[in-house]
Amino acid sequence: MITPSNLVSDKSPFRSLLHITVNVILGFVILGPLIGLAVSSAFYDGDLLQDLQSSTMKPGFAMAMLIMQGVVTFVGLIFLPLIHVTQLEHKKLKPFFPDQQNIVTLILVVACIAVTFPISISPLAEWNLNLKFPEFLSKFEEWALNEEERLAKLTEAITDFKSVPDMLLGMVIIGLLPAIGEELVFRGMIQNELWRGTNNPHLAIWISAAIFSAIHIQFYGFVPRLLLGAMFGYLYYWSGSLLIPILSHFFNNAFAVLMVYLNQIEVVTIDIESGESAPWSIVSIGLIITVGLLYYLWKHYDELRAAGRNNSLQDNSPLV
Repeated sequence: MITPSNLVSDKSPFRSLLHITVNVILGFVILGPLIGLAVSSAFYDGDLLQDLQSSTMKPGFAMAMLIMQGVVTFVGLIFLPLIHVTQLEHKKLKPFFPDQQNIVTLILVVACIAVTFPISISPLAEWNLNLKFPEFLSKFEEWALNEEERLAKLTEAITDFKSVPDMLLGMVIIGLLPAIGEELVFRGMIQNELWRGTNNPHLAIWISAAIFSAIHIQFYGFVPRLLLGAMFGYLYYWSGSLLIPILSHFFNNAFAVLMVYLNQIEVVTIDIESGESAPWSIVSIGLIITVGLLYYLWKHYDELRAAGRNNSLQDNSPLV
């Protein structure tokens, strides 16, 4: 049986989670945006704060927003959380990244899952996008729609790539940095501490996935992002290494960035941002491949744990 460990903190789980929350708010909500605004303003000809508040799409605005997003992600979800773990809690990073056997095969498997998983849940994504609320929640629905529209415009602006270098920069800022930061915070820190607090890994996975989805403030994408977060959570739970969900998260983001660019230059006609479900035949194939590959990963790590237990028993057996 796998048991939770004090990878993140030796304090009580509740106290640790409180400190993590303060850290994320400080970095991602306060310091990150302030530093990001200062850095991106240096590359922008105009009053970036004013244009941001009015959503004015002047020349250079999209690039400034992309740079700002990168700084916010780095400061709020990578730098300060690393300081939290290594300097405030005095923990090492190595236990978060134990060695992985057959790493090349694992990379290929998680890369494939990153493509097939969104396809397999695309009907749920379309349903969530078109969800209607009862009358008594009309105010919330209005707010959610306005927020969705605002974030959609911002996303459209920062993914309006003019060249391959712009697309590659998008891969780093939209693909790599969130993959590292979000997995470190939501799986490495929050999921671990929830597991330690509840002693239930599955509850910890789903709660951290719900927080992961909610923090994006996009209700009309809540369900698919919840499922994606849960998938990352199980990859971490099975493997014991943050490297596996980080890779899967990166490939998922990078594939989306690549598809947006290919659609812009009219290499493909699929608009991945439309929210439309894939045809059911493609969904079925994607679901079969996804389930099969996830089963392969579960089996792979289960066999490794069984072999480790057997070796431990042999090492501790009395000499005859």
